[in-house]
Amino acid sequence: MNWSDAEKKEKRHQEDLDRLRSFRPMDDTFMRGLFKENLPLAELVLRIITGKPDLILTKCETQADMKRVTGARSICLDAYATDSAGKKYDIEVQRADNGADPHRARYHSSVMDVENLDEKQDYKELPDTYIIFITENDYYKAGEPVYTIQNMNLTLNRPFNDGAHILYVNGEYRDDSEIGRLMHDFNCTSADEMNFELLAERTRYLKENPKGVSEMCKVMEDLRVESYTEGREEQARMMAQKLYRKGYSIEEIADMVEYSTEKVEEWLTPKAG
Repeated sequence: MNWSDAEKKEKRHQEDLDRLRSFRPMDDTFMRGLFKENLPLAELVLRIITGKPDLILTKCETQADMKRVTGARSICLDAYATDSAGKKYDIEVQRADNGADPHRARYHSSVMDVENLDEKQDYKELPDTYIIFITENDYYKAGEPVYTIQNMNLTLNRPFNDGAHILYVNGEYRDDSEIGRLMHDFNCTSADEMNFELLAERTRYLKENPKGVSEMCKVMEDLRVESYTEGREEQARMMAQKLYRKGYSIEEIADMVEYSTEKVEEWLTPKAG
């Protein structure tokens, strides 16, 4: 069956609406919509997870790109928040266990450090950072609501006090505590089933209000475009490396893969060094 462009577009739209109905806060696409321009909700979630009921956020952005070192792997944070004391928070939802590998948490922590210390600042000016993985499964399988990780001086059995914190939140945890009720809500598809009104209100808006539905459909369309762009760039990068090994110049490669010479140089610098 041959579909017209209009029919294909309508089919994708209906598929997006079906996906939207099944979304939960545990899905990073939906989380992107939940936290966008919604400081009170991000603040509520962080207060519960960190156990700091007086925590005040001054900023929160979704899908924050971080890359200061040329050639290093970039990261895109699900939610990146700053509190009134200048502490930084990276909130990630991870449905697959391999997405919550401790090495990934370590890398996120290091990238946030680089992001938050300028050339002439003293090391002591580094803000405290919190890498928070909200995992669909109990990653450590010990039944705890939150697993708190930080560096230790093992010889003296004392905290290292470097300001780096990693938290794994157990998405399977359920009880009548705030964290138990929040994890229940993170796994709900319906606003009517949620405990926290701030979360339910935002979920209802994104799933039932025509304007909110339109916002989420745009998010899904943007992700499709982003995925296509990333896939095309990865293919071009691999081709550029192959051509470079065959002796083509950067200018020739840039012309053949249809990217700028600057972008091709960025791809090739680690390999050519």
